[in-house]
Amino acid sequence: MPRTIIENIVIKHYENETYFDFCRYTSIRFFEILYFEKGTGNLKINGKTVPYTDNTVFVFIPDDIYTVNVDSATTVTTIKFLKSFFNNPVNTTTTLPINKWFRNIEGILYNEIRQLRLLEFEEKFEKDNLTSLIKLLTKEYLKDVAYDAFVVENSLSMSLHLIARNMRVKATNLVTKKTSSKIQDIINYIQVNIYNPQTLSTKNLAEEFNIADNYISQYFKKSMGMSIKKYILNYKLKLVETRLKYTDMQFAEIALELGFTDASHLNKTFLAYKGITIGAFKESLK
Repeated sequence: MPRTIIENIVIKHYENETYFDFCRYTSIRFFEILYFEKGTGNLKINGKTVPYTDNTVFVFIPDDIYTVNVDSATTVTTIKFLKSFFNNPVNTTTTLPINKWFRNIEGILYNEIRQLRLLEFEEKFEKDNLTSLIKLLTKEYLKDVAYDAFVVENSLSMSLHLIARNMRVKATNLVTKKTSSKIQDIINYIQVNIYNPQTLSTKNLAEEFNIADNYISQYFKKSMGMSIKKYILNYKLKLVETRLKYTDMQFAEIALELGFTDASHLNKTFLAYKGITIGAFKESLK
């Protein structure tokens, strides 16, 4: 059976296997990292077939369904964050940075682009860093004695950060298509700093990207078809949706974290832009 290293996080390592049954845990999995260290074959993901080779990494979100078909003996590590792990991250009594980890993952949930299940990297060293972290986790997992919680927790945190950063860049590239790299940089900056509103003022963005204060709004709107202010609000509302969908956070907690005055302000804004109240949206998920 897989071993639970931290409550609601399951890690399993397989050496030179030709058949896998770990896919049966999909129903209780919220987020998953799948690292193929060695071997060849393919994954059928949501009905589409994607090959894997040595040193490839996949990520899966809620509702993803996959199976593994092996061509040659395969060594793989799977890290599963179970559904209960991110519930009510603000009020949890654990010392783990669960809310920070969810912030990384929610950027992936926001994009939900199917092509991103096979993780691509902007730089080779980033892939090397991630796979080294996963191998470190595996070594801790295989220890006969108790694992080092500090090593495990920090390795997981850094892994999620690297995954989120590379997926965010890839998603932005797909969305912006042939727009300039500067627009991509601005979007990445907005998404990374969405919880720090003081950094997202037009003046600060203009200074950050060396664009005239009176031109950056026009430049952004021409490229993206909407103002910076509207893009930021739309992004925040999408993050509200992911938190309503995937956590048990109170409406007031979501409002506070995303910079709304209170739950009422959030509700009025959500209704105006989405045509439904946050309560009705939450209820519809049931």
